[in-house]
Amino acid sequence: MMSMNEMKAMSSGDGTGQQTDQLPEIPVYLFTGFLDSGKTTFIQETMEDPAFNSGERTLILLCEEGEVELHPAKFAASGVKVVTVEEETDLTTAFLHSLIMENNIQRVVVEYNGMWMLDTFYQQMPENWIVYQEMSFADAGLFMTYNNNMRNLVYDKLKSVETIVFKHFKEEMDKMEYHKIVRAANRRCDIIYEYGPNEIEIDNIEDPLPFDLEAPVVEIQDKDYALWYRDITEEEPKYYGKTIRVKGRSLLGGGLTDDEFVIGRHVMTCCVEDIQFSGLVANYEGAAQSLDHGGWVIITAKIEREFNKMYESEGPVLHVLELEKTDQPEEEIATFY
Repeated sequence: MMSMNEMKAMSSGDGTGQQTDQLPEIPVYLFTGFLDSGKTTFIQETMEDPAFNSGERTLILLCEEGEVELHPAKFAASGVKVVTVEEETDLTTAFLHSLIMENNIQRVVVEYNGMWMLDTFYQQMPENWIVYQEMSFADAGLFMTYNNNMRNLVYDKLKSVETIVFKHFKEEMDKMEYHKIVRAANRRCDIIYEYGPNEIEIDNIEDPLPFDLEAPVVEIQDKDYALWYRDITEEEPKYYGKTIRVKGRSLLGGGLTDDEFVIGRHVMTCCVEDIQFSGLVANYEGAAQSLDHGGWVIITAKIEREFNKMYESEGPVLHVLELEKTDQPEEEIATFY
């Protein structure tokens, strides 16, 4: 399938001279969000809880300093090392590995800087560091402003999070607005609205697909292409054997056979900088001779699971039953909104 696979290259070491297969697994608890969103308070309360902190040798990485300070003296048990990281460039594999080895650390708690990209941390984590939990916090009153002005950073903190907590939520706020922004980046995370210290609400808004998967022909509307593409890449099996009708651009060449083309569209996830072409391989007799490279087509096709060189593995191949050339849609770039 034509998708980005963010995996570190496998190696026998981690760039520090140590063999990673001899190192113990280090659990990582990662807390993200913008300044003064409640991360420090949550970490303080968690570390004071004996159910979480019963003496494990813990490294706390503080990647930003807000109004609330951490007070290690109040932790329920000792054995905690607090390290402040001033610059994003300081997050190197060698530095992180050295902190573990020098302090004989068993686990890591990270308060991440909201202005830093999460990929920096994930790419520099030593290979024996395993993220056990990723949780994000946001001030509900500021969240929409952040999303309007720094959408790429908001998306960055939502794309892999397991739980997001909207602090200081108010009854007059529209939960659906927050829900849609989160779901555009992450369909599986839990969403919690916190009205006060002891008053929370868990988001239970359902997200039905905007097309009928049980229809004889599943009609994918132009406005739903991004949702459909993400759904088929995340849950391939439920599409096998289905017949769909969808519009997209036809791409030729690039290692495809004369009877193959890629049908897809440019998709914008959060902002202009992340627009990328998202498509699937389609089988259509004489495609190279009859189709225009980059031209728009509407196809009716049956989806089968097959090996294809473009995927370098098995994946969904669209066997075209009907095809017609057409004009580009009113909105050429597909989005989740």
